[in-house]
Amino acid sequence: MTRILTAAVLIPLVVWVVLFAPLWAFLLVSALVGLVAYFEFDSIAAAHGLPRTGWPGMAFGAVWLVTPDRMQLAVLMLAVVTLMLLSALRVKDLARALGGSACGVLGILYIFGAWRCAGGLREINPHWLVIALLVSWVGDTAAYYVGRRWGREKLAPRISPAKTREGAIASVVAGTIAAAVYAYFFIPPAPLWAVLLTGAFANIAGQAGDLVESAFKRGAAIKDSGTTLPGHGGWLDRIDSCLFSIPAVYAVFRIVLEII
Repeated sequence: MTRILTAAVLIPLVVWVVLFAPLWAFLLVSALVGLVAYFEFDSIAAAHGLPRTGWPGMAFGAVWLVTPDRMQLAVLMLAVVTLMLLSALRVKDLARALGGSACGVLGILYIFGAWRCAGGLREINPHWLVIALLVSWVGDTAAYYVGRRWGREKLAPRISPAKTREGAIASVVAGTIAAAVYAYFFIPPAPLWAVLLTGAFANIAGQAGDLVESAFKRGAAIKDSGTTLPGHGGWLDRIDSCLFSIPAVYAVFRIVLEII
């Protein structure tokens, strides 16, 4: 019940931010969620024995998120990589320096890179961003109930023992159908084949994102990334699939669907 109540509060807020909020509010919410998720990622890295990136990583991620010009963005990313490498100099145990620097860069790309793609999708058409979120939300629900009722074959037992292949298939089917129904009403010009392709690809990417974060946590012997979302764990737990599904939709749109 707690999980459902939390979702009931979050979903209307997310819909408002994506579809109706002014740009400053969208960027503010994206930055806040990204900062909390990065903090949780940093904590997981620390549980792996890696040095925390701390506020420099969070600050660079937030600046990258709101940098408008692509040329400035490239320069900023070069600066981020350079400074993350230089941060190795402050690590007392030099055996952990390389892993800490690499993890800092990974966290910025992993979380704030996906959020940059979210901003790009919203600029093109916010309904495509809704689809990127919807395929994960609906897919997760279908995977849970189908997996509980009919799941037999484990999908990735070492990483997430509760996930099943039957649930994964149900997730792809349900997420793709949800994308098609949504696009029919809100993106009428979009060809059905394009929506189905995008929905299926984004859902599969989202499931991969879920497994990636689960692998990070299992390697660190952590159940949840945080405790700030009752019934869901942490913010990184809630957005892990979206961190893959959003870039997937953005990539498909830019490569295949730009004519729409």
